[in-house]
Amino acid sequence: MRVPVGAPAGDHERGSVAAELALALPAVVLTLLLGAGALGAAAQQVALQDAAADAARLLGRGQSDGDAARVVATAVPGARMTRGGSGDLVCVTTQAEVAVGAVIRLPLRASSCALAGGL
Repeated sequence: MRVPVGAPAGDHERGSVAAELALALPAVVLTLLLGAGALGAAAQQVALQDAAADAARLLGRGQSDGDAARVVATAVPGARMTRGGSGDLVCVTTQAEVAVGAVIRLPLRASSCALAGGL
């Protein structure tokens, strides 16, 4: 860009910082929101794993499937539980879905086993 003779130096760049900020700000906000959503999903995964472990211990002690399912639903609202196992092990798999933002939905899954007849 040619600067006219006699024009003050720097006038041809007026507003460039505002334009650069307007371009960069949405990317920064999106990155922050996705980071916060990822942290929320990680916390939900930890809660789901803890709920699976608690449910497996309850089932290992001989409590009902309903009691174990209530523990899972209380710890992670909307989570589902399935029971399995072989031999002396009682295993529980929990599943839930977490939303990151308004568009991204991630399936989460955790499983844990406990010894049947345990204390």
